[in-house]
Amino acid sequence: MKTLPNCISFSRIIFSLILIFVKPLSITFYVIYIICGSSDITDGFIARKTKTTSTLGAKLDSIADLVMIVVLLFILYPIINPSTEIIIGIILIAIIRLASMVIALKKYKTFTCLHTYGNKITGIVLFIFPISLPYVHTTVLLYILCTVASISAIEELIIQLTSSKLNLNIKNIFGK
Repeated sequence: MKTLPNCISFSRIIFSLILIFVKPLSITFYVIYIICGSSDITDGFIARKTKTTSTLGAKLDSIADLVMIVVLLFILYPIINPSTEIIIGIILIAIIRLASMVIALKKYKTFTCLHTYGNKITGIVLFIFPISLPYVHTTVLLYILCTVASISAIEELIIQLTSSKLNLNIKNIFGK
């Protein structure tokens, strides 16, 4: 039972990579995509309920999230054809996230992404994004996603800059 959450996180990496070979926005894409999203929810839930949370598990979850985001960018970029403004926004978000990771690496000598409520909300908005594409104008979805992602990225950067010890499961900027 102790490794089950890590196996679920690792499966998200595999399923995310499989998405590269599937027709975007097809039924098969959505089935695999929903499996990825479900694994993101269940790995942490099982780890918390079975009291098997670990630093390795938190890192594996973050890596799986990162792989999924990169795969989605690769797959969806040609479909959504974002404006220059959105591309600049995405690059700035990536720079802020990278800065947070570099700060954590220098301070704590480890790769880390925090599991804040802001990052969880960003994950939910990102998860809903491809599902909403047929129903909501792409530009509206991109602005919502970039706004939420910007806020959570800035929050994580502030936490990394001001914290004196690493807490992967910090909930928000107020340390709660």
